[in-house]
Amino acid sequence: MRGKTQEDIGLVELLDPVAESVGYEIVRLRLMGGAEQRRLQIMAERPDGDMNVEDCARLSRAISEIMDAADPIAGEYTLEVSSPGVDRPLTRLKDFDTYAGLEVRIELDRVAEGRKRFKGELAGVEDGQVGLNIEGEDDTTVYFPFDWIVDAKLVLNDELMKRGAAQRAARIEDDTDIDTDLSESEED
Repeated sequence: MRGKTQEDIGLVELLDPVAESVGYEIVRLRLMGGAEQRRLQIMAERPDGDMNVEDCARLSRAISEIMDAADPIAGEYTLEVSSPGVDRPLTRLKDFDTYAGLEVRIELDRVAEGRKRFKGELAGVEDGQVGLNIEGEDDTTVYFPFDWIVDAKLVLNDELMKRGAAQRAARIEDDTDIDTDLSESEED
């Protein structure tokens, strides 16, 4: 799911070690557009889930260096590195555990329970299967093999926005604590 096409998957394999070497994880990679103007979109984050503008610039420089040397994309393209955002895609098995309890939309590559698309609350991961409490079906948790999932994304709602705001506030407080510690050590 991190890459949609074979070309995407090949680029993920090329760029994963690069991202990891500078402290990031690729969440999703998409090469979009036609023959004329293509865009390589990479969503990434630090292992703690954060990704700020400086992180994006740092990862972009590391990836650009390898892309220039390996030249795996024919023609011109634009590189775009970003955070996954608050209503992020879920592409790795660990994402489904990390975001358990939140609302998600999931699409499968096959019919299950009479359909391919589902919406509900993530119930975590069990034995490599993703649990989902299906919306509108009380006390029904279904499990899908992770390999069946072709698309999954958190639903932007008040709960998710509150969670994102709390995480941003914690980061700002951590940054303030670091700045205060640095200022106090400079005074010594």
